[in-house]
Amino acid sequence: MKVTHDINAETLQDLINIRMGLYFPLDGFMTSLDYHNVVDQMMLSDHTLWTLPITLDVPHDTYKQTIDSDRLFLTHDNKEIAYIEVSDCFKIDAKSDVKKIFKTDDLLHPGVQMELARQVYRVGGKIVLTDESILKGALDPEKTRKHFFNNGWKTIVGFQTRNPIHKAHEHLQRVGLEVCDGLFINPLIGWKKAGDFSEKAVMQAYECMIETYYPKDRVHLQGLRTYMRYAGPREAVFHAIIRKNLGCTHFIIGRDQAGVGGYYGKYEAQDLARLLQTQGDLGIQLLLLKGPYFCAKCDQIVSEKHCGHDDRDTTPVSGTMIRETLSRNERPDPRFMRSEIADVIIALGEDKFIRG
Repeated sequence: MKVTHDINAETLQDLINIRMGLYFPLDGFMTSLDYHNVVDQMMLSDHTLWTLPITLDVPHDTYKQTIDSDRLFLTHDNKEIAYIEVSDCFKIDAKSDVKKIFKTDDLLHPGVQMELARQVYRVGGKIVLTDESILKGALDPEKTRKHFFNNGWKTIVGFQTRNPIHKAHEHLQRVGLEVCDGLFINPLIGWKKAGDFSEKAVMQAYECMIETYYPKDRVHLQGLRTYMRYAGPREAVFHAIIRKNLGCTHFIIGRDQAGVGGYYGKYEAQDLARLLQTQGDLGIQLLLLKGPYFCAKCDQIVSEKHCGHDDRDTTPVSGTMIRETLSRNERPDPRFMRSEIADVIIALGEDKFIRG
């Protein structure tokens, strides 16, 4: 009997990213052994460092049918796209595992909420595509590496973001450009929570920045289609691994990277990155940069590494405040965001944010 399962957009994107090599060395959805190793030890069963589980969840009826099958056929919008060479069928303890992955089981955490909404039954195994058309337009590591090579870049720094550029992020990117030959701005443009900036807002803001301020021959902009897990430290390292696979030699991890709502410490992602580097080779050099802020005495964006003034003279660059100001169709303080960038976002009207 042919067993089929219809997958959602997020699982489809994981499937595409596995197939394209963004999630190398994965060639399919994780088996129980890899899943539990990643959840408990942040490494695959072969001891490769890996921080987030990538699994295929299925309903109970599909799970029971798949146990006795060699293949599970996958459809999306009722069109067959691939099958799994079934290696393993297993059930997870979702409530216990989310606490290990996200360091919280609070249902107000968007990543916890999303994970607990999934089925507890999982199928692991290699992916075999039956419809190559789903790869059209996908981010391709072979092409990004070729682009870097053709530009003569031997060192490439990757920058992860889910927001339009503000001056704190500009500061980090300029540090990266001082260190490396090229800057790969690779915004996440998959699923994000309601109220976050839209894909249009993020990409058009960066297009404006590159056109107006950055050296065009040293910056490459291309979106990364995967969904935000908001898993803080683990996700920051996961993002670094993806950029390594895309050809980056360096990756910036800043303040509260991939965090949300105060669930993680200011530099907890950097602490985890340092710890993992003592346990194995991530294959990419991490630039662990302090969070920039505006100093009135220095009269510029700085960080604690090169500013000696106290809190009375400093103002944090608040993404929340910038978002609230733009939601009123007003320009944020020019100390925090360039007016040209603000105008591009404001011009999008209601399309600047993801709607609930």
